[in-house]
Amino acid sequence: MNTVLSRANSLFAFSLSVMAALTFGCFITTAFKDRRVPVDIRVSRVMLKNVDDFTGPRERSDLGFITFDLSADIKPIFDWNVKQLFLYLSAEYATKSNALNQVVLWDKIVLRGESTKLNLRDMKSKYFFFDDGNGLRANKNITLTLSWNVVPNAGILPLVMGSGHMSVPFPESYETTKSY
Repeated sequence: MNTVLSRANSLFAFSLSVMAALTFGCFITTAFKDRRVPVDIRVSRVMLKNVDDFTGPRERSDLGFITFDLSADIKPIFDWNVKQLFLYLSAEYATKSNALNQVVLWDKIVLRGESTKLNLRDMKSKYFFFDDGNGLRANKNITLTLSWNVVPNAGILPLVMGSGHMSVPFPESYETTKSY
């Protein structure tokens, strides 16, 4: 009455159910772990230019350059269920035209087994720090924050902010030099 195919189907369905239960059990062991670590961000140089914006109307926009130091020990984040971390440094600020602006300035992927001590000195922004207008000039509250996504072997993809940020005031005048 039970053919080979129906027995194989039952065995396959039971195996999948057991694997799903084991995967959920593995996920739940690290689901509620606090993945925040202290982060030290220091800014050594801030420069501001007013450049042509070729993405819209022929207006000029602010372009910021930041040189920063970053140190953190991310070893406590790694456990058996962490495959990699996607780290990124972002700037948040408010302008007259936008209540909240968020710009990613730098990122890095740290795989399991790589060095977990971040000790970066004199790093420059990896991505352009453009504002869609003139909101960077004389802005006194631009907050730099290091955040990360934990890429697990099984489970959800949490977004974590590091415990430590820095507010950077931008200059009131534009640089006219060609180099950064």
